[in-house]
Amino acid sequence: MSDIASNNSPTGRLNLLDRDRSILAFNARVMDWARRPDVPLLERLRYLGIVSSNLDEFFEVRMAPQLSAHKTNEQRGDYTAQGYHALSAEVHALVAQQYAIYNDELLPLLEKKGIKIVAHGERNQRQRRWVKDFFLREVQPLLMPVGLDPAHPFPQVANKSLNFIVRLTGKDAFGRENEIAIVKVPRVLPRFFRMPPIKGSKQTHFVSISSLIRSHLADLFPGRQVTEFSQFRVTRHSDLALDEEEVKNLRTALRKGLQERHYGEALRLEVSAGCSEYLSNFLRAQFNLPDEALYRVPGPVNLVRLNQLIDQVDAPALRFDRYMAGWPVQLTPGQSFFDRLQQGDVLIHQPYESFDAVLAFLREAVADPDVLAIKQTIYRTGAKSELMELLRDAVRRGKEVTAVVELKARFDEEANISYAERLESVGAQVVYGVVGLKTHAKMLLVTRREGGRLRRYAHVSTGNYNAGTAKLYTDISYLTADDALTADLDQVFLHLASQNRLAKLNKVLIAPFQLHKAMLERVETAAAAAKAGQEARIILKMNALTDEPLSRALAHASQQGVKIDLIVRGACILPAQVPGVTDNVRVRSVIGRLLEHSRVFYFRVNGVEELWLSSADWMNRNMLRRVELAWPVTDPALRHRLVDECLTAYLHDSRDAWLLQPDGTYVPATSAGGRSGRKSRAEALSAQTSLMDRYGSKA
Repeated sequence: MSDIASNNSPTGRLNLLDRDRSILAFNARVMDWARRPDVPLLERLRYLGIVSSNLDEFFEVRMAPQLSAHKTNEQRGDYTAQGYHALSAEVHALVAQQYAIYNDELLPLLEKKGIKIVAHGERNQRQRRWVKDFFLREVQPLLMPVGLDPAHPFPQVANKSLNFIVRLTGKDAFGRENEIAIVKVPRVLPRFFRMPPIKGSKQTHFVSISSLIRSHLADLFPGRQVTEFSQFRVTRHSDLALDEEEVKNLRTALRKGLQERHYGEALRLEVSAGCSEYLSNFLRAQFNLPDEALYRVPGPVNLVRLNQLIDQVDAPALRFDRYMAGWPVQLTPGQSFFDRLQQGDVLIHQPYESFDAVLAFLREAVADPDVLAIKQTIYRTGAKSELMELLRDAVRRGKEVTAVVELKARFDEEANISYAERLESVGAQVVYGVVGLKTHAKMLLVTRREGGRLRRYAHVSTGNYNAGTAKLYTDISYLTADDALTADLDQVFLHLASQNRLAKLNKVLIAPFQLHKAMLERVETAAAAAKAGQEARIILKMNALTDEPLSRALAHASQQGVKIDLIVRGACILPAQVPGVTDNVRVRSVIGRLLEHSRVFYFRVNGVEELWLSSADWMNRNMLRRVELAWPVTDPALRHRLVDECLTAYLHDSRDAWLLQPDGTYVPATSAGGRSGRKSRAEALSAQTSLMDRYGSKA
């Protein structure tokens, strides 16, 4: 899959890669985990669902301007009708591979292990009786078929919901020949049901909700004949857009927007592979979609819901071994965090080391009578968050609690509105950041009275305050009592609450004010040093590199002789090792059992090292349209550990890494020449596995 927007030439001209196609290339790398025989079978199925979830978000967030350019046949910024055709072709190819893996590889392997999704034609008489009884008892009472006529126009179909379209013969109760009906499948119904076991058999059989309904569609239309039908699913534009300058109450406006999100512009239509042209054309006309937006799939229209099947299977051998995160090596269980931080900073490498230590820090702060104030940013905390309950408890104990809640955290808006209201209900000071910017920085600041003075303690992080994802995402948590750094954080909180001019900071870099400029300056300093014959080295680890000025600065630094390694999990618009352009740039993407999420920026110029941790990727939105945080790590031991665990280990990964080629494609490190060499996966090195072995235990 080539991402090159236009051919790079050896003349020194830089042509950046296409961001959307780079996102699709990332999903192809994720899908490789569904193919890998060294991955447990149910986990392979789960990775296939992850790809579906990622593609859903791709359409919901990225596809609207592409489709608009196609419909108007006009260029809209970088988007054109030709670009829509090319991008759609790549998505169709990716989806075809996805269902080929599902049908040709995973389903047969699951059946060999005694796990089978039983289609209607494969059910024995006993199973058919059970399915019919179950349908009549549990499903049919929740279904409301709608026959289409002037009094019953095409119903509103919610984003990503499962539905059926049915074509009928005969006449309705009023003698009319309305031949099309729609059946919505309620979201409260599970997508997979476990069937009763067959006596004497160890097999586990499932029936999908779509198969169950399609087997009994005729029961929904007594007196009429079903001649054609298909399941279908529509993906809609779901990126909320608000003119915050015009909004008087952001929370109220967002709540209204959430109600409308389910019915945004239709962008993709998925139907069964056997859906007739008549029905598919009827649906496309209803949703005003071109042929490229129609996806015929040979299986469930939503592979994300396979997680419901996976969770019902009792087969530990078909899953990853359970990983038990170790307690952070720098912390002693039971020791006061305040006492420990007075001795020096603490680094927690999640999820190899447990996020529970962060919660323990907050628990101690809430319970400590000497703690007077707690300030925290809230972006994504997950459902049923202990952290939020701790903040509410802190208010009840008489502490001053300030929560900067980012209501616009995409797809977490509803949860954050709820948390904001619950915090306000007990008396916490809740603010919503800065108009026009998302507050993406991760900060927790505790102010404590010690003797005759106030002292601050802080937690800053590359990740979110979400105990669930903290078990799956690699991130760095950083605990400190450093006076200069904590004073900076206090100024940032003051700025977010009061929106007064931000005071000059000692150590911290903040977007949208200094971070972009500071990173550009460091890249340019390295370039100038290399040009002068000095040694210069840059290693950057992040989730995405899509900011054009930073990408062009890196290319220029490469041309001056700076050695640059980029560890970029997802989209990367900077091509690697293009002769005369990026000869000294190497880009690798590590796709592993865990989701790589930490941001680490390393610069070495003429023997002088700098290492920064950050909440920000090198994306235009992060640098210029968000409140982001970056802070330096100056302790030599901690800096050495970060280089070892977050950079060196990943640069030597030969099992889970992919290498970006000059033409924009990625190849597995196991099959590439150069640093990683050609190795089988069995003998290759995995950074994640090595760190799990170092810090945790398998149980």
